[in-house]
Amino acid sequence: MKTATEKTASVKTASVKTASVKTGSVKTASVKTATEKTASVKTATMEAVAAKGPAITTAEEVPNAADPDPDWLLPEWVTSLTDLSDASKRAYENGVRSFIVWAQRAQTRGPAGVTRLLLRRYLAYMATRHYARQTMTQRASALRRYFGWLSRRGVVAVDPTANLSARSGETRLPRVLSRAELGMILDEPPERATAVTEAVRLRDDAVLEMLYGSGLRVSELCGLSLDDVDGRGRWATVWGKGSKQRRVPVSEQAAGALGRWLSQGRPAMVATEAAAANRDENDRANGAHALFLNSRGHRLGPRDVRRILDRRSPSPTHPHALRHSFATHMLDGGADLRVVQELLGHASVRTTQVYTHVSKERLLAVYDLSHPRA
Repeated sequence: MKTATEKTASVKTASVKTASVKTGSVKTASVKTATEKTASVKTATMEAVAAKGPAITTAEEVPNAADPDPDWLLPEWVTSLTDLSDASKRAYENGVRSFIVWAQRAQTRGPAGVTRLLLRRYLAYMATRHYARQTMTQRASALRRYFGWLSRRGVVAVDPTANLSARSGETRLPRVLSRAELGMILDEPPERATAVTEAVRLRDDAVLEMLYGSGLRVSELCGLSLDDVDGRGRWATVWGKGSKQRRVPVSEQAAGALGRWLSQGRPAMVATEAAAANRDENDRANGAHALFLNSRGHRLGPRDVRRILDRRSPSPTHPHALRHSFATHMLDGGADLRVVQELLGHASVRTTQVYTHVSKERLLAVYDLSHPRA
């Protein structure tokens, strides 16, 4: 039998265990409550952030997040770029604008406060954000031109971009289209390309033949007017980069496609009710002289050209691939590099040299003909 003392000890022990259990339950409940409160706060915070939108750390993530201060003279500088095309002007302006917005976030109040160290920090910032090397090179070029202009005007005492350079990126070129692929685009289009009106088909034929047959840039093709093409003499006058004019030959196939477009397709497209309804006086004046029109009667634009190639190509192909193929096939056929440079409108032969990756068949043919032990 248990003594009275032992019974008392057992009761105390049971009481202690019961108290411990209760205490543990209270602590567990408290932890759960605290956790639930924390989760509720986190949920509310996330909902508030989601309602306001994603956090923005730099102006790079939102285009036109802030307009540059007038002290930067950005509009005046863009106006001075008279030797550049509209596309190049926009690229230069956007590049410098991005730097200015970034510099203003760094409390730089104007161009006079820009140092070489700040510019190198900007290049490092783009590198850490994994910008393409080509983008970094283009922005460095735009900044050199911008600060050079400011220096000549006396806005900055010292040009901080002197000897500033970014690592040049690898040259990326569109793939060269094979002759079989060109045949499918130019001669045997897929069914989706034929499900258009006759006028549109004739226009598409002429556009693609001109792009490949004369090696034109898309902007050059879109800028062609009726007076720029001599169908009989098979010459075309185009305006290239920097408003430079040059004459290019028109292939026999392209001349034939142009003749059909001008005699049949273009008059039919101009006469459509949709085209007439979408043209105001300015459009009529512009469309009246444009060589190529879209279905709305406006001058053909780069996006229209991209849609044409999307319809005609069996695989995704950029319009510039036709110009690249033109240059590569000319060199493969034995054309002189200087001649190709003139046809493409390159200011420097170094630009044309990127097209000298001659096909293996061409290399083997030259080797067989030239080497005495081939």
